[in-house]
Amino acid sequence: MKLISQYKGLRRENYILCFGRLVTAMGAMIWPMLTMILSQKMGMSADRIAWVMAAVGLLALPANLIGGKMADHFNKKMNIIYLDIVSVVCYITCAAIPLSAVSIVLMFIAATCQNMEHPSYNALTADITVTEDRERAYSLQYLCTNLGFVMSPTIAGFLLEDYLWLAFLISGVAIGCSVGLLFFLVKDITPIKDTSEKAVYQAGRDGEGLWTVLKENKMIILYLLAISGYYATYQMYNYLMPLDLVRVHGGSGAVIFGSITSVNCVVVVICTPLFTRMFPWVTETVKTMLGQVLLVAGFGIFLSCMGRIPFYYAAMIVLTWGEVFSMLGESPYLTKRMPASHRGRINGMSAVINTSVTSVYQLVMGYVYKNGGSEIAWITVLMIGILFVLLCGVLVVKDRIVYKNLYLS
Repeated sequence: MKLISQYKGLRRENYILCFGRLVTAMGAMIWPMLTMILSQKMGMSADRIAWVMAAVGLLALPANLIGGKMADHFNKKMNIIYLDIVSVVCYITCAAIPLSAVSIVLMFIAATCQNMEHPSYNALTADITVTEDRERAYSLQYLCTNLGFVMSPTIAGFLLEDYLWLAFLISGVAIGCSVGLLFFLVKDITPIKDTSEKAVYQAGRDGEGLWTVLKENKMIILYLLAISGYYATYQMYNYLMPLDLVRVHGGSGAVIFGSITSVNCVVVVICTPLFTRMFPWVTETVKTMLGQVLLVAGFGIFLSCMGRIPFYYAAMIVLTWGEVFSMLGESPYLTKRMPASHRGRINGMSAVINTSVTSVYQLVMGYVYKNGGSEIAWITVLMIGILFVLLCGVLVVKDRIVYKNLYLS
Protein backbone atom coordinates (compact mmCIF):
# COMPACT_ATOMS: atom_id res chain seq x y z
CA MET A 1 0.00 0.00 0.00
CA LYS A 2 2.89 2.38 0.72
CA LEU A 3 4.01 2.08 -2.91
CA ILE A 4 0.63 3.38 -4.05
CA SER A 5 0.05 5.91 -1.26
CA GLN A 6 3.30 7.71 -2.14
CA TYR A 7 1.43 9.17 -5.12
CA LYS A 8 -1.23 10.82 -2.94
CA GLY A 9 -1.45 14.59 -2.67
CA LEU A 10 -0.77 15.52 -6.29
CA ARG A 11 -3.04 17.93 -8.13
CA ARG A 12 -6.23 16.38 -9.60
CA GLU A 13 -5.12 17.16 -13.16
CA ASN A 14 -2.00 15.04 -12.66
CA TYR A 15 -4.10 11.93 -12.24
CA ILE A 16 -6.22 12.68 -15.31
CA LEU A 17 -3.13 13.26 -17.46
CA CYS A 18 -1.71 9.97 -16.22
CA PHE A 19 -4.92 8.09 -16.95
CA GLY A 20 -4.99 9.60 -20.43
CA ARG A 21 -1.47 8.29 -21.01
CA LEU A 22 -2.56 4.85 -19.77
CA VAL A 23 -5.48 4.66 -22.22
CA THR A 24 -3.32 5.79 -25.14
CA ALA A 25 -0.61 3.25 -24.29
CA MET A 26 -3.15 0.42 -24.22
CA GLY A 27 -3.50 0.88 -27.97
CA ALA A 28 0.16 1.53 -28.77
CA MET A 29 0.68 -1.65 -30.75
CA ILE A 30 2.36 -0.36 -33.88
CA TRP A 31 5.62 1.33 -32.98
CA PRO A 32 7.17 -1.56 -30.97
CA MET A 33 6.57 -3.85 -33.98
CA LEU A 34 7.79 -1.41 -36.64
CA THR A 35 11.01 -3.24 -37.45
CA MET A 36 9.11 -6.50 -37.92
CA ILE A 37 6.44 -4.82 -40.07
CA LEU A 38 9.14 -3.44 -42.36
CA SER A 39 11.15 -6.68 -42.48
CA GLN A 40 8.48 -9.40 -42.44
CA LYS A 41 5.47 -7.72 -44.02
CA MET A 42 7.30 -5.47 -46.51
CA GLY A 43 10.48 -7.49 -47.10
CA MET A 44 13.02 -4.75 -46.29
CA SER A 45 16.65 -5.58 -45.46
CA ALA A 46 18.32 -4.48 -42.22
CA ASP A 47 20.25 -1.60 -43.78
CA ARG A 48 17.20 -0.36 -45.71
CA ILE A 49 15.14 -0.38 -42.51
CA ALA A 50 17.88 1.68 -40.88
CA TRP A 51 17.71 4.22 -43.72
CA VAL A 52 13.90 4.45 -43.53
CA MET A 53 13.91 4.97 -39.76
CA ALA A 54 16.80 7.44 -39.92
CA ALA A 55 15.12 9.44 -42.70
CA VAL A 56 11.87 9.65 -40.76
CA GLY A 57 13.83 10.61 -37.65
CA LEU A 58 15.48 13.47 -39.51
CA LEU A 59 12.12 14.64 -40.85
CA ALA A 60 10.83 14.65 -37.28
CA LEU A 61 13.52 17.11 -36.13
CA PRO A 62 11.63 20.29 -37.09
CA ALA A 63 8.43 18.70 -35.76
CA ASN A 64 10.01 18.30 -32.31
CA LEU A 65 11.19 21.91 -32.31
CA ILE A 66 7.72 23.05 -33.33
CA GLY A 67 6.22 20.89 -30.56
CA GLY A 68 8.49 22.60 -28.02
CA LYS A 69 7.57 26.08 -29.24
CA MET A 70 3.88 25.18 -29.17
CA ALA A 71 4.22 24.08 -25.54
CA ASP A 72 5.74 27.42 -24.51
CA HIS A 73 3.44 29.68 -26.51
CA PHE A 74 0.02 27.99 -26.75
CA ASN A 75 -2.45 26.13 -24.56
CA LYS A 76 -0.68 22.88 -23.65
CA LYS A 77 -3.88 20.90 -23.16
CA MET A 78 -5.22 21.83 -26.60
CA ASN A 79 -1.84 21.10 -28.21
CA ILE A 80 -2.11 17.51 -26.97
CA ILE A 81 -5.72 17.16 -28.12
CA TYR A 82 -5.13 18.49 -31.65
CA LEU A 83 -2.05 16.33 -32.19
CA ASP A 84 -3.85 13.24 -30.86
CA ILE A 85 -6.71 13.81 -33.31
CA VAL A 86 -4.26 13.71 -36.23
CA SER A 87 -2.84 10.41 -34.88
CA VAL A 88 -6.35 8.94 -34.60
CA VAL A 89 -7.14 9.79 -38.24
CA CYS A 90 -3.84 8.28 -39.44
CA TYR A 91 -4.22 4.98 -37.57
CA ILE A 92 -7.85 4.45 -38.55
CA THR A 93 -6.97 5.18 -42.18
CA CYS A 94 -4.17 2.58 -41.95
CA ALA A 95 -6.73 0.06 -40.70
CA ALA A 96 -8.97 0.75 -43.70
CA ILE A 97 -6.37 0.45 -46.50
CA PRO A 98 -3.99 -2.35 -47.58
CA LEU A 99 -0.48 -2.21 -46.09
CA SER A 100 1.72 -0.16 -48.42
CA ALA A 101 4.13 2.76 -48.55
CA VAL A 102 1.13 5.02 -47.82
CA SER A 103 0.57 3.10 -44.58
CA ILE A 104 4.17 3.67 -43.56
CA VAL A 105 3.85 7.41 -44.22
CA LEU A 106 0.66 7.58 -42.15
CA MET A 107 2.31 5.60 -39.34
CA PHE A 108 5.17 8.05 -39.20
CA ILE A 109 2.86 11.07 -39.27
CA ALA A 110 1.00 9.57 -36.29
CA ALA A 111 4.27 8.83 -34.47
CA THR A 112 5.55 12.35 -35.17
CA CYS A 113 2.39 13.86 -33.68
CA GLN A 114 2.81 11.69 -30.60
CA ASN A 115 6.39 12.95 -30.27
CA MET A 116 5.33 16.56 -30.80
CA GLU A 117 2.93 16.37 -27.87
CA HIS A 118 5.58 15.19 -25.39
CA PRO A 119 6.91 18.70 -24.67
CA SER A 120 3.36 19.83 -23.86
CA TYR A 121 2.76 16.80 -21.61
CA ASN A 122 6.07 17.26 -19.77
CA ALA A 123 5.76 21.05 -19.44
CA LEU A 124 2.14 20.84 -18.31
CA THR A 125 3.06 18.29 -15.63
CA ALA A 126 5.85 20.58 -14.39
CA ASP A 127 3.52 23.60 -14.45
CA ILE A 128 0.99 22.00 -12.11
CA THR A 129 3.50 20.32 -9.76
CA VAL A 130 5.81 21.88 -7.14
CA THR A 131 9.53 21.06 -7.38
CA GLU A 132 9.54 18.66 -4.43
CA ASP A 133 6.69 16.57 -5.91
CA ARG A 134 7.97 16.50 -9.47
CA GLU A 135 9.69 13.12 -9.36
CA ARG A 136 6.52 11.51 -7.97
CA ALA A 137 4.41 13.16 -10.67
CA TYR A 138 6.64 11.99 -13.52
CA SER A 139 7.01 8.58 -11.91
CA LEU A 140 3.22 8.15 -11.82
CA GLN A 141 2.90 9.29 -15.43
CA TYR A 142 5.57 6.82 -16.52
CA LEU A 143 3.96 4.07 -14.45
CA CYS A 144 0.54 4.61 -16.02
CA THR A 145 2.00 4.70 -19.53
CA ASN A 146 3.61 1.31 -18.98
CA LEU A 147 0.50 -0.15 -17.37
CA GLY A 148 -1.12 0.47 -20.73
CA PHE A 149 1.84 -1.05 -22.55
CA VAL A 150 1.78 -4.32 -20.58
CA MET A 151 -0.41 -6.31 -22.96
CA SER A 152 -0.32 -4.35 -26.22
CA PRO A 153 3.06 -5.63 -27.57
CA THR A 154 2.14 -9.29 -26.98
CA ILE A 155 -1.26 -8.81 -28.64
CA ALA A 156 0.46 -7.05 -31.53
CA GLY A 157 2.84 -9.99 -31.93
CA PHE A 158 -0.15 -12.28 -32.51
CA LEU A 159 -1.97 -9.78 -34.76
CA LEU A 160 1.09 -9.05 -36.92
CA GLU A 161 0.76 -12.01 -39.26
CA ASP A 162 -2.93 -11.91 -40.26
CA TYR A 163 -4.69 -9.07 -38.44
CA LEU A 164 -2.38 -6.07 -38.61
CA TRP A 165 -5.33 -3.87 -39.59
CA LEU A 166 -6.93 -4.59 -36.21
CA ALA A 167 -3.80 -3.35 -34.39
CA PHE A 168 -4.09 -0.06 -36.31
CA LEU A 169 -7.78 0.23 -35.41
CA ILE A 170 -7.19 -0.44 -31.71
CA SER A 171 -4.47 2.20 -31.62
CA GLY A 172 -6.74 4.81 -33.19
CA VAL A 173 -9.67 4.09 -30.89
CA ALA A 174 -7.50 4.12 -27.76
CA ILE A 175 -5.90 7.49 -28.58
CA GLY A 176 -9.39 8.82 -29.35
CA CYS A 177 -10.52 7.84 -25.84
CA SER A 178 -7.56 9.76 -24.42
CA VAL A 179 -8.66 12.86 -26.35
CA GLY A 180 -12.08 12.67 -24.72
CA LEU A 181 -10.61 12.33 -21.22
CA LEU A 182 -8.35 15.36 -21.60
CA PHE A 183 -10.96 17.55 -23.25
CA PHE A 184 -13.74 16.98 -20.70
CA LEU A 185 -11.88 16.34 -17.43
CA VAL A 186 -8.73 18.50 -17.43
CA LYS A 187 -10.05 21.90 -16.35
CA ASP A 188 -7.44 23.77 -14.28
CA ILE A 189 -3.98 24.08 -15.85
CA THR A 190 -2.93 27.24 -13.99
CA PRO A 191 0.82 26.96 -13.20
CA ILE A 192 1.78 26.62 -9.54
CA LYS A 193 3.99 29.39 -8.12
CA ASP A 194 6.95 27.64 -6.44
CA THR A 195 9.04 29.93 -4.22
CA SER A 196 11.22 27.28 -2.54
CA GLU A 197 15.00 27.60 -2.50
CA LYS A 198 15.36 24.70 -4.94
CA ALA A 199 13.12 26.45 -7.47
CA VAL A 200 15.54 29.35 -7.95
CA TYR A 201 16.73 28.04 -11.33
CA GLN A 202 13.16 27.89 -12.67
CA ALA A 203 12.42 31.63 -12.66
CA GLY A 204 10.75 32.61 -15.95
CA ARG A 205 12.76 34.50 -18.57
CA ASP A 206 10.16 35.55 -21.10
CA GLY A 207 11.45 37.17 -24.26
CA GLU A 208 14.83 35.41 -24.23
CA GLY A 209 15.72 32.76 -26.79
CA LEU A 210 16.53 29.17 -25.94
CA TRP A 211 20.17 29.51 -27.04
CA THR A 212 20.68 32.49 -24.73
CA VAL A 213 19.49 30.43 -21.79
CA LEU A 214 21.54 27.37 -22.79
CA LYS A 215 24.75 29.44 -23.02
CA GLU A 216 24.34 30.16 -19.33
CA ASN A 217 23.45 26.54 -18.53
CA LYS A 218 26.14 24.49 -20.26
CA MET A 219 25.47 21.54 -17.95
CA ILE A 220 22.10 21.17 -19.66
CA ILE A 221 23.90 20.63 -22.96
CA LEU A 222 26.14 18.00 -21.36
CA TYR A 223 23.07 16.28 -19.93
CA LEU A 224 21.30 16.30 -23.30
CA LEU A 225 24.32 14.62 -24.89
CA ALA A 226 24.46 12.02 -22.13
CA ILE A 227 20.74 11.18 -22.33
CA SER A 228 20.91 11.06 -26.14
CA GLY A 229 23.52 8.32 -25.76
CA TYR A 230 21.10 6.40 -23.61
CA TYR A 231 18.26 6.70 -26.12
CA ALA A 232 20.49 5.80 -29.08
CA THR A 233 21.76 2.70 -27.29
CA TYR A 234 18.29 1.76 -26.06
CA GLN A 235 16.92 1.95 -29.61
CA MET A 236 18.90 -1.19 -30.43
CA TYR A 237 16.27 -3.03 -28.40
CA ASN A 238 13.75 -2.09 -31.12
CA TYR A 239 16.18 -2.53 -34.01
CA LEU A 240 18.93 -5.13 -33.61
CA MET A 241 17.10 -7.32 -31.10
CA PRO A 242 14.05 -8.10 -33.28
CA LEU A 243 16.29 -8.66 -36.32
CA ASP A 244 18.28 -11.24 -34.37
CA LEU A 245 15.19 -12.91 -32.92
CA VAL A 246 13.77 -13.42 -36.42
CA ARG A 247 17.18 -14.59 -37.70
CA VAL A 248 17.65 -17.13 -34.90
CA HIS A 249 14.05 -18.21 -34.24
CA GLY A 250 12.32 -17.66 -37.57
CA GLY A 251 8.56 -17.08 -37.56
CA SER A 252 8.28 -17.34 -33.78
CA GLY A 253 10.63 -14.37 -33.39
CA ALA A 254 7.73 -11.89 -33.49
CA VAL A 255 5.89 -13.65 -30.67
CA ILE A 256 9.09 -13.87 -28.59
CA PHE A 257 9.83 -10.20 -29.14
CA GLY A 258 6.28 -9.23 -28.23
CA SER A 259 6.44 -11.27 -25.03
CA ILE A 260 9.78 -9.84 -23.86
CA THR A 261 8.46 -6.35 -24.64
CA SER A 262 5.54 -7.10 -22.34
CA VAL A 263 8.02 -8.28 -19.70
CA ASN A 264 9.68 -4.88 -20.10
CA CYS A 265 6.38 -3.19 -19.31
CA VAL A 266 5.61 -5.49 -16.35
CA VAL A 267 9.02 -4.78 -14.80
CA VAL A 268 8.49 -1.05 -15.33
CA VAL A 269 5.09 -1.25 -13.59
CA ILE A 270 6.60 -3.10 -10.62
CA CYS A 271 9.86 -1.21 -10.32
CA THR A 272 8.75 2.37 -11.02
CA PRO A 273 6.89 2.82 -7.70
CA LEU A 274 9.45 0.60 -5.94
CA PHE A 275 12.47 2.60 -7.13
CA THR A 276 10.64 5.90 -6.56
CA ARG A 277 10.14 4.97 -2.91
CA MET A 278 13.53 3.27 -2.35
CA PHE A 279 15.83 5.76 -4.06
CA PRO A 280 14.55 9.33 -3.52
CA TRP A 281 18.01 10.18 -2.18
CA VAL A 282 19.73 9.22 -5.46
CA THR A 283 20.30 12.33 -7.59
CA GLU A 284 18.99 12.67 -11.15
CA THR A 285 22.52 12.51 -12.59
CA VAL A 286 23.37 9.28 -10.77
CA LYS A 287 20.07 7.77 -11.93
CA THR A 288 21.01 8.65 -15.50
CA MET A 289 24.39 6.94 -15.12
CA LEU A 290 22.83 3.84 -13.53
CA GLY A 291 20.41 3.70 -16.44
CA GLN A 292 23.24 3.59 -18.96
CA VAL A 293 25.24 1.01 -16.95
CA LEU A 294 22.29 -1.37 -16.63
CA LEU A 295 21.36 -0.93 -20.30
CA VAL A 296 24.85 -1.98 -21.38
CA ALA A 297 24.72 -4.92 -18.94
CA GLY A 298 21.36 -6.08 -20.34
CA PHE A 299 22.60 -6.03 -23.93
CA GLY A 300 25.73 -7.89 -22.79
CA ILE A 301 23.53 -10.69 -21.43
CA PHE A 302 21.53 -10.81 -24.67
CA LEU A 303 24.69 -11.10 -26.80
CA SER A 304 26.39 -13.71 -24.63
CA CYS A 305 23.25 -15.88 -24.42
CA MET A 306 21.95 -15.58 -27.99
CA GLY A 307 19.72 -18.53 -28.86
CA ARG A 308 18.78 -19.35 -25.24
CA ILE A 309 15.30 -17.93 -24.82
CA PRO A 310 15.13 -17.72 -20.97
CA PHE A 311 18.15 -15.39 -20.96
CA TYR A 312 16.32 -12.94 -23.24
CA TYR A 313 13.97 -12.27 -20.35
CA ALA A 314 16.88 -11.88 -17.90
CA ALA A 315 18.47 -9.36 -20.27
CA MET A 316 15.18 -7.50 -20.56
CA ILE A 317 14.78 -7.29 -16.77
CA VAL A 318 18.26 -5.82 -16.33
CA LEU A 319 17.99 -3.23 -19.10
CA THR A 320 14.50 -2.32 -17.84
CA TRP A 321 15.92 -1.53 -14.41
CA GLY A 322 18.17 0.88 -16.28
CA GLU A 323 15.20 2.30 -18.16
CA VAL A 324 13.36 3.03 -14.91
CA PHE A 325 16.37 4.78 -13.36
CA SER A 326 16.93 6.85 -16.49
CA MET A 327 13.29 7.92 -16.83
CA LEU A 328 13.02 8.84 -13.14
CA GLY A 329 15.95 11.19 -13.63
CA GLU A 330 15.24 12.81 -17.00
CA SER A 331 12.21 15.09 -16.67
CA PRO A 332 12.95 16.16 -13.06
CA TYR A 333 16.51 17.04 -14.11
CA LEU A 334 15.44 19.35 -16.95
CA THR A 335 12.48 20.98 -15.22
CA LYS A 336 14.47 21.80 -12.07
CA ARG A 337 17.31 23.49 -13.93
CA MET A 338 15.55 25.39 -16.74
CA PRO A 339 13.36 28.52 -16.58
CA ALA A 340 9.65 27.64 -16.55
CA SER A 341 9.21 29.84 -19.64
CA HIS A 342 11.45 27.49 -21.67
CA ARG A 343 10.28 24.03 -20.54
CA GLY A 344 8.57 23.18 -23.80
CA ARG A 345 11.47 24.29 -25.96
CA ILE A 346 14.07 22.40 -23.93
CA ASN A 347 11.94 19.25 -24.20
CA GLY A 348 11.70 19.81 -27.95
CA MET A 349 15.47 20.37 -28.16
CA SER A 350 16.04 17.20 -26.15
CA ALA A 351 13.90 15.25 -28.63
CA VAL A 352 15.83 16.74 -31.56
CA ILE A 353 19.21 15.74 -30.12
CA ASN A 354 17.94 12.28 -29.19
CA THR A 355 16.50 11.74 -32.66
CA SER A 356 19.64 13.02 -34.42
CA VAL A 357 22.02 10.86 -32.41
CA THR A 358 19.74 7.84 -32.69
CA SER A 359 19.34 8.24 -36.47
CA VAL A 360 23.10 8.40 -37.07
CA TYR A 361 23.59 5.51 -34.65
CA GLN A 362 21.05 3.36 -36.50
CA LEU A 363 22.65 4.06 -39.88
CA VAL A 364 26.05 3.07 -38.54
CA MET A 365 24.69 -0.07 -36.86
CA GLY A 366 22.71 -1.02 -39.98
CA TYR A 367 25.96 -0.90 -41.97
CA VAL A 368 27.88 -2.81 -39.29
CA TYR A 369 25.16 -5.45 -38.98
CA LYS A 370 24.99 -5.99 -42.74
CA ASN A 371 28.75 -6.20 -43.27
CA GLY A 372 30.09 -7.50 -39.97
CA GLY A 373 27.23 -9.58 -38.66
CA SER A 374 25.30 -9.67 -35.41
CA GLU A 375 28.18 -10.23 -32.98
CA ILE A 376 30.32 -7.34 -34.29
CA ALA A 377 27.25 -5.06 -34.23
CA TRP A 378 26.48 -5.87 -30.59
CA ILE A 379 30.11 -5.48 -29.52
CA THR A 380 30.12 -2.04 -31.15
CA VAL A 381 26.93 -1.16 -29.25
CA LEU A 382 28.51 -2.22 -25.96
CA MET A 383 31.70 -0.23 -26.56
CA ILE A 384 29.80 2.95 -27.46
CA GLY A 385 27.55 2.40 -24.46
CA ILE A 386 30.59 2.34 -22.14
CA LEU A 387 31.77 5.67 -23.58
CA PHE A 388 28.43 7.22 -22.66
CA VAL A 389 28.74 5.78 -19.15
CA LEU A 390 31.99 7.73 -18.77
CA LEU A 391 30.25 10.90 -20.02
CA CYS A 392 27.57 10.39 -17.36
CA GLY A 393 30.32 10.15 -14.75
CA VAL A 394 31.57 13.61 -15.74
CA LEU A 395 28.00 14.94 -15.47
CA VAL A 396 27.58 13.54 -11.95
CA VAL A 397 30.64 15.42 -10.70
CA LYS A 398 30.12 18.77 -12.46
CA ASP A 399 26.37 19.12 -11.90
CA ARG A 400 26.82 19.18 -8.12
CA ILE A 401 29.18 22.15 -8.51
CA VAL A 402 26.98 24.18 -10.88
CA TYR A 403 23.54 23.64 -9.27
CA LYS A 404 24.44 23.80 -5.59
CA ASN A 405 20.95 24.70 -4.35
CA LEU A 406 19.52 21.43 -5.61
CA TYR A 407 21.89 19.46 -3.42
CA LEU A 408 20.93 21.20 -0.17
CA SER A 409 19.59 18.67 2.32
